[in-house]
Amino acid sequence: MCTAQRITTTRLDLLPLSVSHAEEMAVVLSDPALHTYIGGAPDSPSALRSRYQRITAGSPDRGVSWLNWVIQLRGSGLVGTVQATVRDAVAEIAWVVGTPWQGRGIATEAARGLVDWLLRQPVDAVIAHVHPENRASAGVAAAAGLAATDEQQDGEIRWRRTRQTR
Repeated sequence: MCTAQRITTTRLDLLPLSVSHAEEMAVVLSDPALHTYIGGAPDSPSALRSRYQRITAGSPDRGVSWLNWVIQLRGSGLVGTVQATVRDAVAEIAWVVGTPWQGRGIATEAARGLVDWLLRQPVDAVIAHVHPENRASAGVAAAAGLAATDEQQDGEIRWRRTRQTR
């Protein structure tokens, strides 16, 4: 099983998620536009704190690892999150960067750092699901070395990278 560890990239520190991040992250994730492709609405600080308590407690399934990080732009504050759910040596990943920080390559750098780290763990494949109209996330997936497949889940395209395609 994997456990989240600090991941460092050129400009970013991916810090293991803590309940103490909820207040700052509620502000970072407060733009309803972030939910255009994933649905839902921004969480209040208290709802996010409750969610983070559940997440950091870990999966009730012993065969599943929930790995979550906040993205810290060095010299600044928190700007987003990355996550991975690992089951049977397959990691399903996702990312979100707050609206004010988008367009700066932060999601790409964070996703690359996450994928590279995951493939050094007991993980053989990394997948992401991207809405077909979300060109920005498709670009992030491609930059992290994932390739679009013909498979779909809930209307989203499955992107995949295996250890062999590194």
